[in-house]
Amino acid sequence: MQGRIVPANAEWTAEAGNLIRAGALVAFATETVYGLGADATNGEAVARIYETKGRPTFNPLIVHVLGIEQAVIIGTFSPVARMLTEAFWPGPLTLVVPRLETTTVTELVSAGLPTVAIRAPAHPLARALLKEAHRPIAAPSANRSGRVSPTRAEHVASDLGDKIALILDGGPASVGLESTVIGFVNDRPVLLRPGAIAAEAIEDVISDRLSRHTETGEQLSSPGQLRSHYAPNASMRLNAETWQPDEAVLAFGKVSERPSRKTINLSPSGDLVEAAANLFASLRALDQSGASVIAVTPIPTHGLGEAINDRLERAAAPRD
Repeated sequence: MQGRIVPANAEWTAEAGNLIRAGALVAFATETVYGLGADATNGEAVARIYETKGRPTFNPLIVHVLGIEQAVIIGTFSPVARMLTEAFWPGPLTLVVPRLETTTVTELVSAGLPTVAIRAPAHPLARALLKEAHRPIAAPSANRSGRVSPTRAEHVASDLGDKIALILDGGPASVGLESTVIGFVNDRPVLLRPGAIAAEAIEDVISDRLSRHTETGEQLSSPGQLRSHYAPNASMRLNAETWQPDEAVLAFGKVSERPSRKTINLSPSGDLVEAAANLFASLRALDQSGASVIAVTPIPTHGLGEAINDRLERAAAPRD
């Protein structure tokens, strides 16, 4: 059964809940990407996440819960934080809030910080697993640290193989981009990581401009902030207007240059939502084409384009 892809039916979801309670690792679908889950209250189980992914232990994990009732016994939610949960939970929004001293969630998920990252996923499989596990689940993306995030069960299998107990197959991730991460400075929301909820949507709720973490002068840490991250094996060239015949091409919208034989268009119609959903699967496919360079055509920076460009810049960063 080790590393086996299984259907997301009631029987296997119940078995996955049993495995989580027993300290094992289970990969499962969420609306964003596939997560690598462990009992968030079990320090040894959470340590296995870091070991399995090869993830630096200074990089915090996101704790998944069913909703605010479970979240408030883990962290402290200010009025504005609660406002954001009411607007976007369940969904792809992670909030970094002060840890409660009384929480049973292991300090390892916080990587030694006084804060904890929490979100309530919307995917029915993720929610069913949380109910079966009867506890919060720590779950970063189910891939080797720094590599392309998985949006399908087979991506998890190819990356982690037999290192985990089960892979619950919930089909392709509908959003395909990690959650937006929001922290707080003096109770004011700060964008720590662009993601599946556009900054503009959050600004509409708070009726204010959303600060970026680079503007605050505060050293806030959240999942997904490593400089080199989401990286394929091939090197990447961003904002490419032309390309060589041997280069793979990740395109967006209408492309005037003649396409390479190894071309994937994230959205021929220029739809950023479609592009976000296709991003990681397309990077994986082009990486497997054998090309040593992936040329990426320009992508707008508004809406979900901010998050897409953030992932591409990290994927293209010098490897540590």
